Amino acid sequence: MALVKNNAMIDDPFVDVTGQETIPADGPVIVDLHQWQSHREQLTQRTDPVGVRLRSDQPPELIAGDLESLALVALEFPVFRDGRAYSYARLLRGQYRFDGEIRAVGDVLLEQLHFMERTGFDAFELQSDDPLGDLQVASADFDVWYQPAADGRLSAMQLRHQSD
Repeated sequence: MALVKNNAMIDDPFVDVTGQETIPADGPVIVDLHQWQSHREQLTQRTDPVGVRLRSDQPPELIAGDLESLALVALEFPVFRDGRAYSYARLLRGQYRFDGEIRAVGDVLLEQLHFMERTGFDAFELQSDDPLGDLQVASADFDVWYQPAADGRLSAMQLRHQSD
């Protein structure tokens, strides 16, 4: 599985320990919601970054009060037709002002990467022979947007008013 972040392939510094009984004492980790809730006090005392992976039926409000302790929120796409993670990313960026990494995991389709970027995702676990190339193609699909979004790009109306 390749990890693409900010339009570059990177080595994942995090170890995903979701569903495991033991959590390593050090090093960046990704835990599931149950692990976070069960070991919150120990995890917030770590010097290494911690991330939480949310399933599509686990809204970000479940961790909203803890976001300042998290470096990463991984949002799961269990199947391509389940789009709740889009809304969750938008809530994390907009309502909760989360400025850490929002990672798309699971059934991440290349055709949807540009929409994921628009809602606030900045990292993607991709199953692809050329993940960086695929991301660049997907990101170039559109260059003008009608609606404002979490990525800060100007909408078509804002661009039109700038040219007046």
